[in-house]
Amino acid sequence: MVSMTTWEQARQMYHNEEKSIRQIARETGHARKTIEKLVKQLEPPAYKRKHPYPMKKMGVYRHRLEEMVAENKTLPKKQRWTTPRMFEQLVSEGYEGAESTVRHHVADIRKEQHPPASYIPLVYEAGHDAQVDWGEAVVILDGEEMKVQTFHMTLSYSRCHFMIAFPSQKQECFAAGHVAAFDFFGGIPSRISYDNLKTAVKELLVGKERVEQQRFVALRSHYLFQSHYCAPAAGHEKGIVEGMVGFGRRRFLSPPPEFASFEELNRYLVDKCRADMNRQVHGQPKRIGEMFAEEKAQLKPLPIHAFECCRVTPVNRNRYSQVRLETNNYSVPTDLAAKQLTAKLFPFEVKIYAPTQTEPVAIHRRSYGQNEMVCDWLHYLPLLKKRPHALPYARPLAGWREAWPAVFGQLYDELGRLYPTREQYKSFIDILYLRQSIPAKQLEWGIERALEHHVPHLEGVSYWVRRYAEAEPVPISPADLSQLPRLAQVGTTTATPTIYDQLCMEVTG
Repeated sequence: MVSMTTWEQARQMYHNEEKSIRQIARETGHARKTIEKLVKQLEPPAYKRKHPYPMKKMGVYRHRLEEMVAENKTLPKKQRWTTPRMFEQLVSEGYEGAESTVRHHVADIRKEQHPPASYIPLVYEAGHDAQVDWGEAVVILDGEEMKVQTFHMTLSYSRCHFMIAFPSQKQECFAAGHVAAFDFFGGIPSRISYDNLKTAVKELLVGKERVEQQRFVALRSHYLFQSHYCAPAAGHEKGIVEGMVGFGRRRFLSPPPEFASFEELNRYLVDKCRADMNRQVHGQPKRIGEMFAEEKAQLKPLPIHAFECCRVTPVNRNRYSQVRLETNNYSVPTDLAAKQLTAKLFPFEVKIYAPTQTEPVAIHRRSYGQNEMVCDWLHYLPLLKKRPHALPYARPLAGWREAWPAVFGQLYDELGRLYPTREQYKSFIDILYLRQSIPAKQLEWGIERALEHHVPHLEGVSYWVRRYAEAEPVPISPADLSQLPRLAQVGTTTATPTIYDQLCMEVTG
């Protein structure tokens, strides 16, 4: 191939120096036909291969690869030809080349059969559109590594982003993510775009028709926004939030940070989302915070009451005074008469209701484990009072010495020195029974005082529990005497009857 220097030299000699083709060929040593092409060629010479590279080892197997790649269109998604399987198949048919060669050719064939798609740049109105998606991240929660599900909502106009973490992607978590996002934005966008996720879409029909989940319809009706579902496998239709899922994981949760609880984790994420408003997105005219200030005025106002983010299900109380939800058991009071109850499953807690009652009879932290027993020992006190001999073996109280403040263990031991075993159990349960009507801190304080004054029994603890309010100092602010200057010296000078007379005159006059 002729170099660019030779190309320029030939054109300069012909056009500027007005030399003939023959003379230029003689001086440069190139053939006349070559010089003729160079002086007429306006672009620098480039190498063009006349014949493709010979595929010595791939050869006829290239056609076989094209068949397998095309066959993938007709196979189930999870049972298609993968590149390693293609390589194994070619080897069984006599191929002797490397697997990397197969990967290279498969990539070329896929590009030929699926050319890059083209997209139209979009523009969004302020307050009109938002996009929602789920993501995953790893954090260290309460000392243990845990995979959490992150809910993301992004306003399309300002690119203001909200992110919150949950233990799962269940429907109640999906609803709670919406409620938290609307509170964060201070309003509701007119339309929200989604994938065809199960928490919103129950069934895909022909075209754009969907059978939606009833609970999602209730959420949408409560906040009065419209939903838009992307075409299957068309994540680019909500590319803004798709990009923010990875952005949030890399910027906020890499490397895995440590938190004591989900509450602390979500406070951290909210702070990060607020700080992110100082960023300016490439292609946007202003910072996120400035554009959000414009968009917020266009959002729909929040309703008076927030949507109740829970799943309601009927449950039955078993003989251990527990109800089963998913795979876990939750306790209810043993003196509860009703057997058929109603449970509300929130993202982080479970509330259980008796018929005709508006207040829950039991509230528990929600467990996402398998076959766990979540018990509140207070629920079993009425039964333990009838059967005090079961105290050492009662599972709801297992490990109480390690979990409770030390004064409870001291009280238990002191009761053992004063009473026989059965009376020790009974007295301890009677004292624990006080916890049903007073806070834990008040009972702990009463036990401490009872032990100090050597009255470690029900009457002594009850006395000091009643004295708890007296132990709390009550702040008393000084009286404002600015309007009564004659009384300004009260309390600082010796009292005389004349001061009393003056006070009576001020009050009656």
